[in-house]
Amino acid sequence: MKTNNKGLTESGFTLVEIAIVLVIIGLLLGGILKGQEMITQAKIKNVINDFNGVTAAVNSYQDRYRALPGDDPSANTRWSAQGAVQGNGDGALQGLYNAASTATLVTGQESNLFWWHLRLGGFVPGAVTAGVVAAGAQPPNATNGIIGVQSSIGGTANLGFSSNIVCSSNLPDKIAIAVDTQMDDGTPSAGEVRGQKQAQPNETVLGASNVSNYQETGQNQYMLCKNL
Repeated sequence: MKTNNKGLTESGFTLVEIAIVLVIIGLLLGGILKGQEMITQAKIKNVINDFNGVTAAVNSYQDRYRALPGDDPSANTRWSAQGAVQGNGDGALQGLYNAASTATLVTGQESNLFWWHLRLGGFVPGAVTAGVVAAGAQPPNATNGIIGVQSSIGGTANLGFSSNIVCSSNLPDKIAIAVDTQMDDGTPSAGEVRGQKQAQPNETVLGASNVSNYQETGQNQYMLCKNL
């Protein structure tokens, strides 16, 4: 409100009032953008911690039991009371990283047995009883994807790897690029961390010829895989 030179009251905002409103709006927008960036950074750290955590769990399991989780040929005798299923001991994690867990886990699903063996050993949380689907289910990541394992040993050559790999799916482009850059070389087709643009959620790992450069559009999703 303001008074004109005739003593009449007029409605409206002064320049000072408008400036104050604009400052407040700017502070609110800045706070929102800062909050979004903090959430993104937290998700990046979570994905990196997931990769490092799985590697640490595998190393600890191997130190304790002298076997690869999921591929462990003695798991059934070690945890007979829990009805554990053994792996075949060939060093390769059979099955796909995104294979659905079932109540009856078999050696052909070593990618699911992997999580069950780690849970039985106390290296990751989750169900340990036979007949429970959750015992072999892949844990979720921070972006509504899954964390899973599979093998590129024996000529499969997924993303150009020739080893057992751990993958994390459904990563927004900004997060995938940051994780690859911080953990490796930022190149999707080389190094110990490699990326694949997804056409659908939790997509199957493709061959190296299907890898293309990262593109940050705000819409793309990627799956990152790392050697174990």
